[in-house]
Amino acid sequence: MCGIVGLVSSGPVNQQVYDALALLQHRGQDSTGIATAEGRVLHMAKAKGQVREAYRTRDMRSLLGNSGLGHVRYATRGTASSEEEAQPFYVNAPYGIILVHNGNLTNTRELTRELNEVDRRHLNTNSDTELLVNVLAHELQQQVTISTDLDPDQVFAAISRVHERVEGSYAAIALIAGHGLLAFRDPFGIRPLVLGRRLSESGQHEWVVASESLVLEAGDYEIVRDIAPGEAVFISQSGELISRQCAANPRLIPCSFEYVYLARPDSIMNGISVYEARLRLGDRLANTIAEYAPTGDIDVVMPIPDSSRPAAMQVAQKLGIEYREGFYKNRYVGRTFIMPGQAERKKSVKQKLNAMSSEFRGKNILIVDDSIVRGTTSKEIVEMARSAGAHSVTFTSAAPPVRYPHVYGINMPTSNELVAHGRKIPDIARELGADHLIYQEVADMQSAIIEGSDITELEMSCFTGDYVTGSVSPEYLTWVEANQNS
Repeated sequence: MCGIVGLVSSGPVNQQVYDALALLQHRGQDSTGIATAEGRVLHMAKAKGQVREAYRTRDMRSLLGNSGLGHVRYATRGTASSEEEAQPFYVNAPYGIILVHNGNLTNTRELTRELNEVDRRHLNTNSDTELLVNVLAHELQQQVTISTDLDPDQVFAAISRVHERVEGSYAAIALIAGHGLLAFRDPFGIRPLVLGRRLSESGQHEWVVASESLVLEAGDYEIVRDIAPGEAVFISQSGELISRQCAANPRLIPCSFEYVYLARPDSIMNGISVYEARLRLGDRLANTIAEYAPTGDIDVVMPIPDSSRPAAMQVAQKLGIEYREGFYKNRYVGRTFIMPGQAERKKSVKQKLNAMSSEFRGKNILIVDDSIVRGTTSKEIVEMARSAGAHSVTFTSAAPPVRYPHVYGINMPTSNELVAHGRKIPDIARELGADHLIYQEVADMQSAIIEGSDITELEMSCFTGDYVTGSVSPEYLTWVEANQNS
């Protein structure tokens, strides 16, 4: 899970990219990068850490040009501490291409072999983004051997070949020096990408593509639409936009975890309001709680701030139980889910949350969290509630049990890290130290998210073990587990 943005503007774009990345900071905190295009010259600055810490005045002054892109990263492949793996990635031929990517490729072994042995392209890191930009560069090179000019038909033909060669999830944005900005999405639309437009004072169309719609709204852009699965959009330096479907059999199957946890609640993805989806998740969860838990004994409902708050509010309202906020969140500590090491996650929980004893003492507490992944945070929260004086703790999850690795861009690569893998719910409850543990049902999660939309399928592999790209085998999962940090 990363955050990406690309802009084509009538004026300098560096500050706009910076502001957009600050809004997308929740999607990744390992590293960040910005690139701009000044005619045929590309400028780039990238560093480890968060946006507000990474860039200096000298960096911003060097990022000249009216089009640009940016990235915030959390590592799903490669090493979080490696600055060389921070995005964007650059290749100098053809023309000069610089690319950012949100997602995770699942045929990296095959692509690495093809690039080395057939395409004769050098790879310098273990990043799948470097693989993607080199596949794009090779296929674009194949299209432009006859002429030095570049037209959209050649770009779209190259993207069609990318779709044929690359497997997994990818929402990508690229700058092609001297020509324009390119955005494309994998044939299943697993990771999000939304297109926006506004008019400059001079009457020129200005464009933005970003992981979440909140970037568009903050910049006063009109939300045009989501980039379709398999589609590519090419925007010239003068602001002319051309789009084309480049995949043979596209199907929209977006990631369910975006709506459960990853995205900000004020975003709209694939026509679905994240906030409203989380409210509906709370409605469905309340029904399950009423069926399996002794709700008459529960005194208060509490969320784990912030992403579970809408679901918790709905649970409290539907069950007729008082809603209280017993956990105070330190907003200056990163999200524990996206911290790269288990020890770091465990250490940070008490720095991130504090339980206020006045809200817990002598009460039967029902805690609502958005999901339970490794269980480290959940176990600590249960212990904090008991230490604060809770009489009993019922722990609930607005998502189903996470039992399987996620290979499409979320940091859940190994089954043995997942607290629900191979365990029944009573066993998980004992592991967490909760008196009762209740999960959302898979069917309820799906119906809550897609209600009122045109979407009929969701990518739910971490809950069901069904991988929509069809190329994820047990052998591949074993290989990922053995090589997760290589």
